[in-house]
Amino acid sequence: MPRLYKETRAVLNKFLTVDLGLLGYRQAYALQKRVVAARKAGAIEDVLLLCEHAHVITLGRNGKLENLLASEHVLRQKGVEFHATDRGGDITYHGPGQIVGYPILNLGAIRRDVGWYVRTLEEAMIRATAEFGITAEREPGRTGVWVQAGKLAAIGVHISRWVSSHGFAYNVSTDLRNFDLIVPCGMADRQATSLEKLLGRNVQEKDVAPRITRHLGALLGREIQEVSRKELLEKLEHAEQAALVSA
Repeated sequence: MPRLYKETRAVLNKFLTVDLGLLGYRQAYALQKRVVAARKAGAIEDVLLLCEHAHVITLGRNGKLENLLASEHVLRQKGVEFHATDRGGDITYHGPGQIVGYPILNLGAIRRDVGWYVRTLEEAMIRATAEFGITAEREPGRTGVWVQAGKLAAIGVHISRWVSSHGFAYNVSTDLRNFDLIVPCGMADRQATSLEKLLGRNVQEKDVAPRITRHLGALLGREIQEVSRKELLEKLEHAEQAALVSA
């Protein structure tokens, strides 16, 4: 195993994972901001938010609007939202059948290296894909997870004071026709694909997400602890009340 991806065997810190189910993009972003603030204050452990979005297109901070191929009218007709974001990367689509993961980590306590962090996200998804008998890999100069048929997963992150937000989107059973609304990640020469299309059979997100989570926890040297949405919100409320008291 390459040294870069050797699992940490030191004392493990908690990595809270929360399955939020179907969640609108605005709500997910608002929740991310709350978790980021608590993580910066050291009031909560590292957190991985997992969810599935309704139809939405997001544009990264360095993205090009011309990579949005559909007009506002067409997006409205199809019920697709559009949001500009502060993550890295260009333009991408999120929707049903896709695992969206938002790791909110204190990279200052893990490794202060953005490139390493992005490669680690890729590695977790590459390993999870291998468990289904599919060989996925990186492509030089391109972020994400790739197979011969195209792009299986996209990554776009934001780092502030070494706390991460945004994250990855892994296509499980996504309706790939929705990617025709954009030039995915600004790359006209490569198309999006899904695990279901590659396997030629039905696959559910619940069979894939725990594998990605397990590999990511191992690569980061973190002990996975599943918590409910209610438990996460209680932790956040406690952290926010404590911050008000100490202000």
